[in-house]
Amino acid sequence: MQIKDSVVFITGANRGLGLAFAKAALAAGARKVYGAARDPKSITLAGVVPVALDVTQPAQIEAAVRACGDVTLLINNAGISRGSSFLGSPDAVAAVRAEFETNFFGPWALTQAFAPVLASNGGGAVLNVLSALSWATFPSVATYSATKSAAWSLSNGLRNELAGQGTQVTSLHVALMDTDMAAHMPGPKTSPDDAARQALAGVEAGLPEVLADEVTRQLKKSLSTEQPAYASVPV
Repeated sequence: MQIKDSVVFITGANRGLGLAFAKAALAAGARKVYGAARDPKSITLAGVVPVALDVTQPAQIEAAVRACGDVTLLINNAGISRGSSFLGSPDAVAAVRAEFETNFFGPWALTQAFAPVLASNGGGAVLNVLSALSWATFPSVATYSATKSAAWSLSNGLRNELAGQGTQVTSLHVALMDTDMAAHMPGPKTSPDDAARQALAGVEAGLPEVLADEVTRQLKKSLSTEQPAYASVPV
């Protein structure tokens, strides 16, 4: 599909990568861009239509679908990380449940709800924001990594099930980005503007996955080796 003249719905669009997606979609000629956030007043980019949405609340999802029946591209961007390990964090169970609600069940519910809308508008596409941590994990983000691995499987399953109605599904995988979520982490970081442009270009090209940086590309490549990244124990 083409971004030009499309109607784009972005979750978590008030900052970071979500805001970058809104800017990139407008720059690419999208006819309309909906920006969804818990607080619609936090959507301040000119040309973006604010939508009140907590992706963990079914009633708000239903309301968004009713209000945005012209969507042709759904971008499941909203995500959270509680910085929790499996065994060393006393609140690990609560953390992973909260992360799964936003990072896994949220995109699933949004895609399920918008699928009939996309079908009625010609098929369109779904873009799911995943992570290099779909394929590797570290103690400080162990529960978050689990949600992104699950979301990778979700994306692959949705791609199969939506193909019949002509809806493509693209997954964006990226390592550290220069956003609030990774602000406390050292190392080189990808610009969210660059990641957004790559992802939208991947949607236009019909790609199943976009690997936005070299770290992510190397992690994915390692999966077919005798020493995959997920088997390496960090020291």
